[in-house]
Amino acid sequence: MFAGLINQAKSAASHLILKYVARASVAVPFVIAAGFALAAITVMLVGRFGHVMAYWLVAGGLALIGVIASIVVSVKEHEEEVAEQQATKTEEVVSDATAQAFVQTPIALLGALMTMPGGSAGALSAVRLLARNLPLALLLVMIGMLFWPTKEGERLQDEHDTLTKPNGPDDHMLSTLRH
Repeated sequence: MFAGLINQAKSAASHLILKYVARASVAVPFVIAAGFALAAITVMLVGRFGHVMAYWLVAGGLALIGVIASIVVSVKEHEEEVAEQQATKTEEVVSDATAQAFVQTPIALLGALMTMPGGSAGALSAVRLLARNLPLALLLVMIGMLFWPTKEGERLQDEHDTLTKPNGPDDHMLSTLRH
């Protein structure tokens, strides 16, 4: 029954892995070329300025490249955070509407089922079907609960505040471990 789902998950995982392996295999020649270019620049600087000064220049150049790369990455991450916050605001509205629709859907379906001709017999057969497959139904309900939208950040922060003290010992610590 779950073989199709498992095969789809395996296929998706292998596709993702192959995509990143392909990207990495494209990057390998460029990394090797950059290493040889760095060696050539170092040899050129050694011939022009001497060993010590050439190595200082190479180290300074690499440090400058690292600083520029970190600035670029931090700016990009900041832009992604801003976009994510805007998406979260929209997502909260959508998730509230979705949650309300999920709550109202079973009642609406039950009302529609009961008003149909033969609706009570259909409802009874649906209850029998669920009773026969109760473990599967419970599994589907639990999976649905995993994907149910929650305000997780607030709840986890509240739990964290009550469980630990950031600048002092917890009450359950031995007195020899307290500082």
